[in-house]
Amino acid sequence: MTMPKDGKGVSPSPLMREHWQHIDKRSLDACRSAEWETLSQQKNDYLAARCADEVLRMLKIQADDPSFGYSVNMYQHCLQTATMMYRDNLPEEDIVVGLFHDIGYMVCPDAHGSFAALLLRPYISDRNHWMLEHHEVFQQVHFHEMDDIDPDEREQWRGHPYFDWTAEFIAKYDQLAINIDEEILPLEEFEPLVRRVFAKGHEAPTA
Repeated sequence: MTMPKDGKGVSPSPLMREHWQHIDKRSLDACRSAEWETLSQQKNDYLAARCADEVLRMLKIQADDPSFGYSVNMYQHCLQTATMMYRDNLPEEDIVVGLFHDIGYMVCPDAHGSFAALLLRPYISDRNHWMLEHHEVFQQVHFHEMDDIDPDEREQWRGHPYFDWTAEFIAKYDQLAINIDEEILPLEEFEPLVRRVFAKGHEAPTA
């Protein structure tokens, strides 16, 4: 937290790099090309350095959350999903997507697939983006004896190029990852994978 300075405000937030510059403006309207260029350069470096840490932190803060009924909480569910995918030697991107697929469940349960899809979009393939967007509906085939659920709702996308992958993710991993008796690797095991996947999203484009 920044501390008050001479009673008129707060000290500027510290910069991530010592050689960076504060943009001493009080509105966006006041910024011109030189300020925008500085901000853009510093922002790109900032995001490349911090995005993976920030997303990992979003997941870590759920570690001690209570469960609403399952034997695992949502944090453990995400880790167990990723653990099963890791043991099956899936590509790193798929494992990272499994790790974060329900990261937004506790804050927007009815749109948590879209939440994860938007969060990970710069770092993942169209295949995994589509899977995240639709995995909530694909789960419904595994919800039995629920009067307000249509288990066949996913059939509207039958024939889509990513239908089979989404169905496989749900059947083999997501719907099984509620078992406290099965292996759950610690988050630290996945951090190198997360950093590699996120680093690809910040690589400079080739000519």
